[in-house]
Parts: sequence; structure tokens; C-alpha cells
Amino acid sequence: MRDITRPEVWAPNAERVELSVNAGMRSMERGAGGWWRAEPLAPGDRYGFRLDGGPVRPDPRSLHQPDGPHGESRIVDPAVFDRPRWEGVELRGKALYELHVGTFTAGGTFDDAIGQLDHLVELGVGGVELLPVNDFAGRRGWGYDGVGQYATHDAYGGPEAFVRFVDACHARGLGVVLDVVYNHFGPEGNYLAEFGPYFTDRHETPWGPAVNLDDEGSREVRDFLLGAMHQWVFLFGIDGFRIDAVHAFQDDSDYHFLAEIADRAREWEAQLGRPLFVTAESDLNQPAMVSPTGSSPDARGMDAQWADDVHHALHSFFTGERQGYYVDFGSVDVLAKALTEVFVHDGGHSTFRDKAWGTPVDRDSDLYDGHSFVVFIQNHDQVGNRAVGDRVGQSLEPGAYAAAAALYLLGPFTPLVFMGEEWNATSRFPFFSHLGPELGPHVTAGRAREFEAMGWADTVPDPQAESTFINSKLRWEEVSQRSHQRVFDWYRTLLRLRRELPGAMDPSLSATHAEIVDDDTLVLHRPGFAVAVTRAEREVDVPLTGDVLAAWDEPRRLDDGRLAIPGPGVVIVAE
Repeated sequence: MRDITRPEVWAPNAERVELSVNAGMRSMERGAGGWWRAEPLAPGDRYGFRLDGGPVRPDPRSLHQPDGPHGESRIVDPAVFDRPRWEGVELRGKALYELHVGTFTAGGTFDDAIGQLDHLVELGVGGVELLPVNDFAGRRGWGYDGVGQYATHDAYGGPEAFVRFVDACHARGLGVVLDVVYNHFGPEGNYLAEFGPYFTDRHETPWGPAVNLDDEGSREVRDFLLGAMHQWVFLFGIDGFRIDAVHAFQDDSDYHFLAEIADRAREWEAQLGRPLFVTAESDLNQPAMVSPTGSSPDARGMDAQWADDVHHALHSFFTGERQGYYVDFGSVDVLAKALTEVFVHDGGHSTFRDKAWGTPVDRDSDLYDGHSFVVFIQNHDQVGNRAVGDRVGQSLEPGAYAAAAALYLLGPFTPLVFMGEEWNATSRFPFFSHLGPELGPHVTAGRAREFEAMGWADTVPDPQAESTFINSKLRWEEVSQRSHQRVFDWYRTLLRLRRELPGAMDPSLSATHAEIVDDDTLVLHRPGFAVAVTRAEREVDVPLTGDVLAAWDEPRRLDDGRLAIPGPGVVIVAE
């Protein structure tokens, strides 16, 4: 573990590096490999680096930027991280709860979020998954244009508050998963290129030169990112990562960076004696993503990956939307395939991409199982990347919403609940940011252009407007309102069944089967129980005769013992 009070920086091309400390200048000593070091500072000291007489820049490995990514760095007291050992929690297969700190509560800080953790315990999730909390430009934003990979965003309370939040989660038995973004860094406040070859022209990306994972100097860049992950685990005590958009990684090396992350995570687990849960957002539809490293040349070793096809199948089936990337979804046949085989696009033609896409999932594989796939009916992307950030519950009748929830929460996967979904929150979650005057207008204009291919409305909330951020905050008073309380009770019931039914946590894909009743109705058979859903606006007979474990609206028992579901709706039956 590095000494976090000692300023040190990698600047291999610099002739001279000076340390700015509390407005004074000190020289730094050059060491091996282009590293410059100085004597330790005191907690609270403000500092920065000046390269070859240029402007003072913040520490790329700063733990706190009180004035944002343009300001000086602050030394954090190491005593903040002294606390009892955490035994850990196994998150694979447990329900996760995705939240954005700034909009989860009215106050928008870690300390405010602590006040709502008991709600998550009552709901029955196993852990929280935080949108990025590392430093980014401005006071508000999603966090995916971060620039301080080691620093906790000041608007959320800084590193001390993050430690309190993690400890509060652990005290309640909740794990903490952190979203990290390593396929690109934000445009504002990004000074890394001044320090060294953090980027390479060897690859082009939508953001410009790629993060240097395979060119000259890439060993230090990879260690820089691995060091950030090590810090979040060993200093802050988090329990896992969600790695953003790994399909955008540019790495032609023999040892892919994702595989290296997976191998390091296994080493860290052994050192700590507790599990780590490392997931990837990938739209490649490749089972190799979740196959152990070494099992094949393309194996990446992730514990799980997000499975967008399951979302698309559920969303399109219940809403009827078929535009944009939903074009190949919507039918009951596609829904059945997604719920049992994960990837709808598994080698066939993708109309939206206009090419063949994906590789089939082996339902009998010994390398991965259903828990290797994170599924959802909402998340920050699928809500926020709609024109106005509307939630799916605003488009569905209550029975259809309940049915969609039952299918993904009781399937063989690792489910993820998006904040507020559990009571069908009315607050929207459009994209928002707080960039400076040079970049802000471009974000506003680019956001408006983004939806042309989707055929959605032209009226898009201005991401730079503070009102867009304020209106995205959850309205916690809704939870106690009758219609919202009913949805919350339903989610609690589903998550209780997931914990208590012997077959609900069974990750076997081969033990999961979908039975199509008609174009609007499907039965998902799981070990020991079945979930029958219909989107029809009528009563539908289903071939189930067992005891009813739960239902949105009470089904009618027919003379032959079969059940008739009021539609749209859902019933869960013992088998």
C-alpha cells in the first residue's frame, strides 16, 4: 500500500518537477522509471505539481479535489481508513440496487444516502451499485466523464463521507459495487497527457486518442488504473466493480487489460479473505467475457456481465416499442429466448447493427452460469438514454410492470434494481452535466442530435440546466402513497421469494424453461416454481395447477384446477 501522504508522480518526459505546497514551491527528486518524489506532507495540506515551469496541476492520484479537477489536491488523513475488518459478502446472484448519489436524496451526499439504507434492507437487496463517484468537472453529473480516478467527488462529501457510507452499508450487511470508467476520461480537467503517455494515437475512439493500454508506456498506465481499483478495495473497502463499456477498450496486447483486472481481483480476494464481484458492461454478446482467464484466448474472467438483450426483450414485449435497437425484439418468442439463453443476438443478423452479432451461450457450461449475467428492466442507461429520461413504469399498466419485475427478479440471473423502480417512482432520469462554457453548449447540442436514430421526441431536457438535475431527484414521499406502496410491497415479496424459494437462487440455465401459451402469455419454469405472465388486456388461462405463492391480482381457479390470470398480470405458482 502506497503512502498517501507522500507526493509522487509519474512524469517520464519532464526535465523538472516542482511541488506546490500551500502556495509555496519545493523541488522533487527524480527516481527510476520517470517517477518524481518528495517528502510526506501533513493531512489537510494542499498541493500540486508544476512540470518544467508550467502551470500547477493536481495530482493524478489525488484522493480529494476540494475545488474540483482544476484545483489543488488535498492530503487525506490515513487514519480515516483505519476501521474494523469487513468479512465481506457474496454478491453473485444477489439483487443489486443501482443508485446515483446526487439524485438518490434531496441532499445528494453520501451522508444523506446513509439515511435511506434501511429502506434498501427492508426491500431485500444484497448490495448497492454506485454510479461513478470519482472526481469529474462541475458539481452535478452522471460521473462517466471523470478525470480524477483516485479522488472521491467533493459534491458527494469527499473521501471521508464515502468511507462512512461504505461502513454504513457493511453494518447492514450490504455490499458496495463501484462503477468505474476506463475506456475514456472526461474532456474537462483532464491533464494526464501533460504528465505522460496516458493516451495513444494507435487507436481512435469516439473521444479521440485511446487510453494507452497497449502502446509504449502502457505498463504504467495499466498500473495507474489497477492502482485506483486497489485503492477502492483496500482503503475504502468496496466489494466489487462494474466496468463501464468494455467493448470500447482498445487493447491489442497479448494480455488483455480485462483479463489482468480479473486476475488481480482473484489475488486481492486471497489477500483480504473476502469475495470481490467484478462485472463488465459489454454489448458484444460474447460468453468469453465471463469465462475464467486461461480457459480460451479470448476469456476475460469477469464474474458477470450486463445482459442488455434481456432488458430489450422485456421492455419491448411489455411496452410494444420496436424502434431503434428494439427492432428485433417484442415478440413472445424473443422473450422466451432471452429468459433462457440470455443473448437474443447470438450469431444471427442484428437489424440495428446491420451485421451478424454475438455468440451463443452454452446453457450447460461449466465456465459460467445464469448468475454470470446481470439483468434489469431499468438502469441509468436505459432510462437516461431516452429522450426525456422517462421510466418504463410510466408506460405500463401496473399489472404489466409487476409481471416484468417478476420475470427478471425470479430468473436465474443476477438482478439489478434501478433506484426508485421498487415503488415505480415518477421522477425521471435524463442525462445531466455541469461542464464549463466551452464544452457545455456542445453537450446540449449533441444530446439533441443523439435521438434522431431512435425516432424519439425532439424535445430533450437541456443536460446543462440545473433544473434537469433537480427534477431527477427521487421523491421519497411517494413510497407511502397507496399505489406506490403496493408496488414496493410487490418488490419486497419478489425478493423474499428469491431468498426463500429453494430453486430461486439456482443459477442453472439448463434448469430454466420458457413455455409459450399464446402471443401475449408466457410461463417461466424454474426449479420448484413457475412464473406466469401475460400482457393481454383480458383473463388468460395458464397450464398451472399448483399452490399460488404470489400474484399481482388474484387468479381464478378453473374447474380443472388450472389458473386464469387477470391481464395484464402475473402469478407465481409452486410446481
